[in-house]
Amino acid sequence: MDKRQIVKKVMEKQELKEIPIEDAEMALALCFKKNGSDEENIECTREILHNAYGAFGSRKLLVVSRKEKEPEWILRKHLSTRERLPHYKDIYKRILGKFKGTIFDLGAGVNGFSIGFIPENRYIGIEGIGQLVNLMNNYFKKQRYNARAIHLSLFELEKVKDLIKKEKGKKIIFLFKVLDSLETLKRDYSKELLTEIVPLADKVIVSFATRSMIKRRKFKAGRNWIIDFIRENFKITDDFETAGERYLILQK
Repeated sequence: MDKRQIVKKVMEKQELKEIPIEDAEMALALCFKKNGSDEENIECTREILHNAYGAFGSRKLLVVSRKEKEPEWILRKHLSTRERLPHYKDIYKRILGKFKGTIFDLGAGVNGFSIGFIPENRYIGIEGIGQLVNLMNNYFKKQRYNARAIHLSLFELEKVKDLIKKEKGKKIIFLFKVLDSLETLKRDYSKELLTEIVPLADKVIVSFATRSMIKRRKFKAGRNWIIDFIRENFKITDDFETAGERYLILQK
């Protein structure tokens, strides 16, 4: 198989069918071996994409159900939002305060289903898994929220920037448990992304998992590589931890 055929085969998996093809190509480039078998290249590529995209998800979310699910059900099925669910009200109160404007949620997953906690704001979620984008947009439409989800890779940096720039008024950007996933596909891309988007918003909220979401054990890694970069280049106005997640609020 050539690289195009390998990418096509990789994306036959249900959970990878609707990810941006650019991301699949990046994953293949990281592990492609000319002398390796097609099976080895396919397996390696899928593993990288699983680490980048599948760590928090549930396959149940990728299957369209005839019966509409409550937002709490959706949030519980995604490991990242499951931990956050009992604390959303307090988290949003602390990071948003009296903010009124547009929230850009980069690498949203299913976090758009938490909009009920912040209905007074406009919400734009950017997500690479097409099934989750459709899931959120169907919910927004039925509930008539001022919100939408966009199917786009965060590596399409100019497109992401254009979306942020076009929106008028005050803007906040969420990057909840996203940077580690970006680093899986491109080393130091988090630094490039933050450098470009922080000046475009009133503030940016970055979060990291501090505990294993399965075993609930504290991580040893302190992520000094990105924390030091943030401290050197941006102003940190708040830094706190809730339910195994550390939040940093940044401004230029």
